[in-house]
Amino acid sequence: MVISSFKRFARLLVSVALVTVLAGSSLQKAIAAHHASSPISSQKLEMLSPLQEGTVAQAPSGEFVVPPLKYAYEALEPYIDAQTMTIHHDKHHAGYVRNLNAAIADYPELEGQSLETLLTHLDSAPEAVRTTLRNNAGGHANHIMFWEAMTPSSQGVPSGAIAQAINDSFGDFATFQTAFNTAGKKRFGSGWAWLVLNGAGELEVTSTGNQDNPLSMGLYPLMGNDVWEHAYYLNYQNRRGDYLDAWWNIIDWDVVNSRYEQAVRALLS
Repeated sequence: MVISSFKRFARLLVSVALVTVLAGSSLQKAIAAHHASSPISSQKLEMLSPLQEGTVAQAPSGEFVVPPLKYAYEALEPYIDAQTMTIHHDKHHAGYVRNLNAAIADYPELEGQSLETLLTHLDSAPEAVRTTLRNNAGGHANHIMFWEAMTPSSQGVPSGAIAQAINDSFGDFATFQTAFNTAGKKRFGSGWAWLVLNGAGELEVTSTGNQDNPLSMGLYPLMGNDVWEHAYYLNYQNRRGDYLDAWWNIIDWDVVNSRYEQAVRALLS
C-alpha cells in the first residue's frame, strides 16, 4: 500500500512538472530546437514503447502473443458490448498475431525484433513479406494500444500534461474531440483515428487505413480508436458516429498521459 501510494505520488509530481514546462506551448519550442523536421527518427521510436505490455510481447517460445485484457469482456458496457469485445480480442486480434508469427517463421532474420523495430523498418524488410508485416505487426500493435487505452472507470476528460498539450494544440478539449471524431468518420472503409505526436512536439489528429500504424510514418501514437466495422457493428450497425461519440466514456486518460510524458522526455533528451 505504501509503495503503491508512493508511485501514484511520483506520477503526480511528474505530471505537475511537465504541465509547468508545457505552459505557453514551451514544449513545442523546446523540441523544435532539438529537431529540424517533424518525423521522429526510427531510433527514437524504437526506444519509445507506447505498448504497456512490452515492445516485444512475446512468449518464451519467441512468438508474439495476445496480451489478456485488464478488465472483463463486459466491463465496457454499454459503450462496447461483451460479445464484440470477445470476438474482437479473441478472434480478430488473435488472427493478426497468428499471421505475424507465421510470416516471421519464414524469415529468421526477423525473429526477436520488437513490434516497434518491425514497424519502423518496413522498407528494409524482405519485399515478399513486407505487406504482411505492415498489416499484422500493425494490427497487433494497434490492438494492444487500443485495449490498454480503455477502462470501465474513465476519468472522463484528460488531466495533467496531455490536457495542457491538447488545449495548446487545439484550443480546447471539445475542439479536439470534434477533430478526432471527424477523422474517424471520414476514414473510408476500415482503419483507425489517431492522436499522435510529431518530431516538432506538436499534437496531430490523423487517420490511417487498414492496420497501418503511425510508427511507420515517423509519428508517435498516443491513442487510437478502431473504426473497422468489427469494432462496433453488433451494437451500432452503420452508426459509426455514435460509436465514436460513445468511446469517449471509456478512455483511460492516465495511460494516454503516460505515453505523452514518455514521448516528451525522449524528444527532449
